[in-house]
Amino acid sequence: NNRNEPATNTDIHFAERQDDFTWLYRGKVNGVNTPELEGCPTMDQSGRMFFVSPRNYAKTLSTIYTGIFKAGNVTEVRLVDSISRREPGIVNFDVDVSPDGKMLIFVDSRFKPGGGPQSAVLVMADWDGTRFVRMADSARLLSEVNQAAAWQYAPTISADKLTLYFTRFDRHSRFKGPQIYRVTRPATDAPFGQLVHLAGLGDYVEGSAFSADERLLYFHRKDGNRFDLQAIPVR
Repeated sequence: NNRNEPATNTDIHFAERQDDFTWLYRGKVNGVNTPELEGCPTMDQSGRMFFVSPRNYAKTLSTIYTGIFKAGNVTEVRLVDSISRREPGIVNFDVDVSPDGKMLIFVDSRFKPGGGPQSAVLVMADWDGTRFVRMADSARLLSEVNQAAAWQYAPTISADKLTLYFTRFDRHSRFKGPQIYRVTRPATDAPFGQLVHLAGLGDYVEGSAFSADERLLYFHRKDGNRFDLQAIPVR
């Protein structure tokens, strides 16, 4: 919706699908936007939407919210504070929910006082029947994904939870900007394996998301001063 610049009020918007590459813009989502930043929306098959907002971070040390989406409106908005570390300076962002609504993948990031992120790693949480809780073996399952010298963010998980796409930004790599990677695993209790870089997408690409049938992977690419949405077949 914009570049998240400090002078801009970042809100969540939506569009309705006509076909794979044609979407009709419908405006802002009602019930979620405030004068603070709102972004990174994700939704499960039942219409449970999750998004990020620092609107109450100073009081709650939490930034991920959920609500029920229907026809451009979100109701029953509440904080998902059960996954927060409740540690000053640690901010969660870029949440993704699995299609069945039983897993969240999000970012743990340490922010500089009054500045931007110093680190960003992915974390997994499971639904325990009443709330989401961080998985005790999340670090093991994501050991091939999280790299201390880089930022890992913008995850998207497949319906069977065996394929994960994410974005990595590494200042020391040969790439000019962030890049998209894929990892897979044989079972849900197994760690994700070796990284596969999605080459040829562009110098600055990030923010991948599956189509509902997982035939396509959507992402955005920076071309000059403009960000465009792109899609490629999932192989």
